[in-house]
Amino acid sequence: MASKLKKGDKVVVQLGKDRRHEGVVEKVMSKEGMILIPGVNVYKRHVRRALSPTGEGGIIDVVKPINISNVALICPSCGKPTRIGFEILKDGGKVRVCRKCKKQI
Repeated sequence: MASKLKKGDKVVVQLGKDRRHEGVVEKVMSKEGMILIPGVNVYKRHVRRALSPTGEGGIIDVVKPINISNVALICPSCGKPTRIGFEILKDGGKVRVCRKCKKQI
């Protein structure tokens, strides 16, 4: 199933340890149902010097993907977290629509 979220969308996290954090979608993994948001769902990773790409060991921050169902799109026109609907145009095109204010996204 195609994802309703796209790269560059502003979203808010609704569930999990980063609840109420906002961010911009960096990557969408539609087959896994996950998205990557910088600064959200960050974990610490202990890396040995030999395995590090930079040649230095230590503790690094790793951003892990979050499930699409745990975030909501922030509508650009009304500014509220909303679900996304689809609307078929007269010329046969398909556009995303805010479910609260009924405007195109």
